[in-house]
Amino acid sequence: MGQIGITLVQTDSGFNNERTARAAAANAIVGACLAAAQQGDGTAYFDLGVAFSTGSHDVDCDLIEAHKWFNLAAVSGHEEAAQCRADVAEDMTAREIAEAQRRAREWLRAAGRRAA
Repeated sequence: MGQIGITLVQTDSGFNNERTARAAAANAIVGACLAAAQQGDGTAYFDLGVAFSTGSHDVDCDLIEAHKWFNLAAVSGHEEAAQCRADVAEDMTAREIAEAQRRAREWLRAAGRRAA
């Protein structure tokens, strides 16, 4: 009976280590996308939109952030971004869309200051 407890602890520890490793990898992916986005990379904008719209890569699903990133990607010329932005907008209120647009404008203003 004691061995079963040890096995469960070892299995649980392995699971927690695996989950921690996955979270670290997801954070690295999101961090790399944010760094690329700061350089104006349209694909990074799109990838962040996907992450926030689906809750992937260990980020919370946030349609306002998703819309913001898809909007930035669309403005930068990403072909799929405008459709993804429209799809996300279907599940948002007018206020949420306005907030997403405000955040996108703020991102562009901040990016302009960094480039100067």
